[in-house]
Amino acid sequence: MTWSTGIATAPRLFVASPLAAGVDVPASPNQAHYLSTVLRRNAGDPVRLFNGADGEWLARVPPPAGGRARKAAPVLTVERQIRPQPKEAGPWLVFALLKRDATDLVVRQAVELGVSRVLPVLTARTNAARVNEERLRAIALEAAEQCERLTIPAIESPRPLDAVLETWPTGRRLFAALERSAVSPPEPGLGEAALLVGPEGGFAPGERDMLTRKPFVAPISLGPFVLRAETAAAAGLALLPAMGWAEYVGST
Repeated sequence: MTWSTGIATAPRLFVASPLAAGVDVPASPNQAHYLSTVLRRNAGDPVRLFNGADGEWLARVPPPAGGRARKAAPVLTVERQIRPQPKEAGPWLVFALLKRDATDLVVRQAVELGVSRVLPVLTARTNAARVNEERLRAIALEAAEQCERLTIPAIESPRPLDAVLETWPTGRRLFAALERSAVSPPEPGLGEAALLVGPEGGFAPGERDMLTRKPFVAPISLGPFVLRAETAAAAGLALLPAMGWAEYVGST
């Protein structure tokens, strides 16, 4: 689909409301501040809206009520669909929970790289025990707005690694990034996939043994160097689609 320059550069906002032609969608106070104060958008300016289910829609900033400055959050008027909702079958990311800033970075990059589910896990060497799930969802939402993605990946609550492995779905290959391992790159293939990245310091010996005993786990190496956990997550996610293991179906 060909867009005009004005639409292509219009800000994108995630909304929880259903989207259809003629629907009025209220902006949140934060979105209203972003449009009016940060971006200085005027009445009639285009805005792109998505909700993770109905595709992307063109909407317009409304005129001020009664000719005066609007104090309340505006109601955006939806005009037409500009992108249909694609099927997004991205991989899952399983990663050992990190300190706050590193975890934030992992989630942001995972969204940009098409991950469909994020599963933080607790390992023997995990250096964090809790996470602000609301904060992570906000980061994921913001990343989706910026990278023009139409879905928001599910972000699960942290669980012990062994518990995640015990309930792992049949048919989804789990590629475990094991540093200092003499393993080959994954064989090309098709199907559902996931990447597992350990904590700083790597997996404990017992965890490595547990992983090698699981039939759905395939150890992989991300190169000759020892990577930071957040770097390993991005490198591994970039590797999977190159090998054919992550199927993405989208629109442009």
